[in-house]
Amino acid sequence: MIDSDDTQQPTPVPRRNKVLDALVRAERKVFSRPAPKSAKAQIEFLYKQAKQSTKALAEQLGVSTRTVQRYRAGQQTKPQKKLQAALVEKTESQWQPQVRAQARERAATTGGMQVEVYAYFGFACTGSSDDGRERYISTAISPIYAKQILQLQEAGATEQQLHEVVADAITDSYFTEWGSRAKGLRADFTHVRSINLKF
Repeated sequence: MIDSDDTQQPTPVPRRNKVLDALVRAERKVFSRPAPKSAKAQIEFLYKQAKQSTKALAEQLGVSTRTVQRYRAGQQTKPQKKLQAALVEKTESQWQPQVRAQARERAATTGGMQVEVYAYFGFACTGSSDDGRERYISTAISPIYAKQILQLQEAGATEQQLHEVVADAITDSYFTEWGSRAKGLRADFTHVRSINLKF
């Protein structure tokens, strides 16, 4: 019979794209004006972004050109869930590009990011007595790490690649306080329950 204890790792939570999703949410929080909410307003915005091409917009949304025309004319107003999700995603991903670019630039040069994560943290360090466990951590990460994270995102990095850089950033800012203590410690987080980023 195996005894359980408090240091046993929790049941795994699928990694999915939690860091990537957190980056998208962080970017959308910097909007200076809310993105269009109604289907008609979203269609009109996306129609302009598609250079007023009904065909191009229909292809983006995975619907017929006639469907786009009906929403533009106000003949339809309540999209089904799949179309509604596509409208929100496409609209918010193209809304206020300059505001988003400025926020990303600030994060990468002066402001850094704030990270809040609830996950299981394990450690690698000679002589460390700090057992791994689930923790909630909120800490500021430097512009150097913020720049790496944003560059990786732009380059189409995997969740694993982003995860590793975020772990390094948390190690430096929270656990070693920029190298002032616990020299050589390496923290990694797994079983992520939630993660939020702000810049």
